[in-house]
Amino acid sequence: MNPFLVILTIAIYFIVLFGISYLSSRNADSDGFFVGNRKSPWFLVAIAMIGSSISGVTFVSVPGMVGVSSFSYLQMVLGFVVGQFIIAFVLIPLFYKMNVVSIYEYLENRFGMSSYKTGAWFFFISKMLGASVRLFLVCITLQLLVFEPLNLPFILNAAITVLLVWLYTFKGGVKTLIWTDAFKTFCLVISVVLCIYYIASDLDLTLKGMLTTIHESSLSKTFFFDDVNDKRYFFKQFLAGIFTMIATTGLDQDMMQRNLSCKNHKDSQKNMITSGISQFFIIALFLMLGALLFIYAEKMQIELPESSDQLFPLIATGGYFPIIVGVLFIIGLISAAYAAAGSALTALTTSFTVDILQSRDRKSEKELTKTRKKVHLGMAILMAFVIVIINALNNTSVIDAVYILASYTYGPILGLFAFGIFCKKAVHDKYIPLVAIIAPILCYVLQTNSEKWFNGYAFSYELLIFNALFTCIGLACLIKRDKLN
Repeated sequence: MNPFLVILTIAIYFIVLFGISYLSSRNADSDGFFVGNRKSPWFLVAIAMIGSSISGVTFVSVPGMVGVSSFSYLQMVLGFVVGQFIIAFVLIPLFYKMNVVSIYEYLENRFGMSSYKTGAWFFFISKMLGASVRLFLVCITLQLLVFEPLNLPFILNAAITVLLVWLYTFKGGVKTLIWTDAFKTFCLVISVVLCIYYIASDLDLTLKGMLTTIHESSLSKTFFFDDVNDKRYFFKQFLAGIFTMIATTGLDQDMMQRNLSCKNHKDSQKNMITSGISQFFIIALFLMLGALLFIYAEKMQIELPESSDQLFPLIATGGYFPIIVGVLFIIGLISAAYAAAGSALTALTTSFTVDILQSRDRKSEKELTKTRKKVHLGMAILMAFVIVIINALNNTSVIDAVYILASYTYGPILGLFAFGIFCKKAVHDKYIPLVAIIAPILCYVLQTNSEKWFNGYAFSYELLIFNALFTCIGLACLIKRDKLN
């Protein structure tokens, strides 16, 4: 695909995006940046949540993983749906009742300042690494399509990519993200549907024929109950999906920032349930697309790339289809990736300003705005730096990397909230950071030795559950015996 056509496609997309950003961010203050003034319509937030939860990783990696894992990812997505319901009816009422801007304020109220800072720092590390991994996937695709043909270095690629994210979020924050993410969701869904249509048409398949072909293919196997040691084993995937959703959405400042922008908790619950169910069907579309890509590659005798993440970019932009397919791929990829990156940058800015610097209660609106803008720029520079480092170290499937990171970094957050909600006893707050550090270390030891210790059992994404469990056990050891909270 011609690199200048890619640049033109991205330029037109961002012209529209900046227009939406400008209109939605007029008269935006710090409250608008942090929680959208709590005036966002729930149905608009639901649409925006779909775009933010389906990142560039989903757009590229999920179709590619079909070749190895078939449709087993749907087992995890079923867990996501259950997790969404738990968030809607357990966490959302709690956060609205407390009227928090940052959800980690709950930890201060429940345990103390050390817990508050621990939750905020673990979120910061989690989101910075996770968002950088997701945006890295866009960078390597753009490197292949644009920067390498023009002999431009990867570091420039990362800088420009993050600069675009910074530009459209620096003023309006959440108030802007709700509208821009809704637009991105629309672009994302349209692009994947049309890509499926063009690939199926080239295979001479009607809608019924396409569904039959996918169903009869071994690639469409969804449920795996046979081997508990298999990473695709149903209960591993399903339970990991539930707790991953609770940790990475319900206890994630990035995702909850949108939910907290609704007028009240009932509207927020409607948004959460609607976006959760919608996500299941959209992920199913990505898996169908993946099956069609492998079927097409086999028919056309296309050599599969070393990394499955490169299959969709290879076929979509390799001249096998009309140029519109390549354009749709670029639009879908940047829609998915920039939705996730923009929201992550906003959430990192919010959490660092409110939780770590604690500027919201100690500064005037003018001073707070000045601090927030400095933090926002600093977060963007740090994200670009992390992307460059990831590029130097990358040696795994990107979607695996995202969930492995989540298992280690979100586990202590999940454990802190679970213990705080279900156990009412007070604990020695000053020792909680030590517990939060020890739990992931124990998980690493467990994962490294599990096959030797447990007759071949290999941990997958369910490691998150054990991480949270170790955190809860550590907190139980810190209970103040003579006092109830």
